[in-house]
Amino acid sequence: MSLGAGQNTEGTNAGGIFVQFNQDCTSLVAGSSSGYHLFALTPDDGVEEIYASRSGQDTCLVDRLFSSSLVAIVTVSAPRKLIVCHYKKGTEICNYSYSNTILAVKLNRSRLIVCLEESLHIHNIRDMKILHTIRDTPPNPRGLCALSPCVDHCYVAYPGSSAVGEVQIFDAVHLNAKCVMSAHESPLAALAWSMCGRRLATASERGTVIRVFAVPERTRLYEFRRGVKRCVSIACLAFSACGAYLAATSNTETVHVFRLQEDEAPPEPEPAEAGWVGWLQQAVAAGAGYLPAPVADVLAQGRAFAAARLPVAGHRAVAAVTNVARAPRLLVATSAGELLVFALDAADGGECTLLRHHHLLPPADHRQQQQPQAAAANNSYAGALRGRDPSQMTESERACELGAAAEGSPPRGSFDVRDPRHFPPMRPAGSAPADAAPAH
Repeated sequence: MSLGAGQNTEGTNAGGIFVQFNQDCTSLVAGSSSGYHLFALTPDDGVEEIYASRSGQDTCLVDRLFSSSLVAIVTVSAPRKLIVCHYKKGTEICNYSYSNTILAVKLNRSRLIVCLEESLHIHNIRDMKILHTIRDTPPNPRGLCALSPCVDHCYVAYPGSSAVGEVQIFDAVHLNAKCVMSAHESPLAALAWSMCGRRLATASERGTVIRVFAVPERTRLYEFRRGVKRCVSIACLAFSACGAYLAATSNTETVHVFRLQEDEAPPEPEPAEAGWVGWLQQAVAAGAGYLPAPVADVLAQGRAFAAARLPVAGHRAVAAVTNVARAPRLLVATSAGELLVFALDAADGGECTLLRHHHLLPPADHRQQQQPQAAAANNSYAGALRGRDPSQMTESERACELGAAAEGSPPRGSFDVRDPRHFPPMRPAGSAPADAAPAH
């Protein structure tokens, strides 16, 4: 959702900030009224702000390409314009304008996807040229789409219908339709790809059932029931990098984590639980052929392996399952500007323990005091950044900038002092820099 306009787009919340994890869940991006912010996750369950644009531009969408310097943003003042930046240089590389409001932006190392309400635009990440436009898609006011992080299976998933839960799969490399899947009876509410690009998780507007499919085979691998008491609005689905877990957030205070097997085969039946639920599961397994199909399906659905409870409900939340210092963690970022770190018991699951509660951004009134003076009179984002005007760049210069920005950052941790990319050449002992003041 837009920070100022209250649009209902993916991953945001009206009146709050936009938050999103990058593709491998090693960092977090946030869009606020003062610009955009990049955070790194530290080995001690902490979070460190590594960049703040301080542009003074209300930022409603932002996405970072893995751990590179390439960042794509959309501002409230120009909701139809996509701006691609090299954040370390503080420069704008290029910008593109579209016929309608940009609702979502997705990146991987090969493609950049811009989602409008009734079209999808596919860019080549290396030169930002538009390779293909998928036109006349079903009305998609929430900007629901998902791009696989894997370039070997570079698929885009988006709703194929506004009436039922049909999913269209498009190959963004070969630029052709791959397949169509009937995932739910109700319209889609959430989509997510695994890191390998071979699994797609889906949820509908009813929010009770989450399914995982193999793509392009269209085989249903898993079916999980989030709950039976009430229908909810699923806000986010997220696979772990290892593919063993799937997290789901909603408009309730509970975040669910489901466990998947690492292979592509359907999961083996787990030992029956105690009580009447276990007895029903045993009955279903023994006499599945005698029960009506809808009843058998409901009773056979898997339940959450683990769950975490948020302190406050009502804020839009995105989740990630990752390892911190080799220990599994459930990370939840909310539109209130908070990051919660939960311990995830890989053996027994159950209730996740809250380890850390971070406040990513200071209060809004303090951010207002930190904002710089107004940008250039034309109110362009380039006026708030250093560097050359992107409209004056040649195609080769732009491609060079994009290539440099897309390169990954050096790994956090130890550095090689012999590598000039990490440290400048050392001066001989006793020498002074050329601009040093003479001693008195």
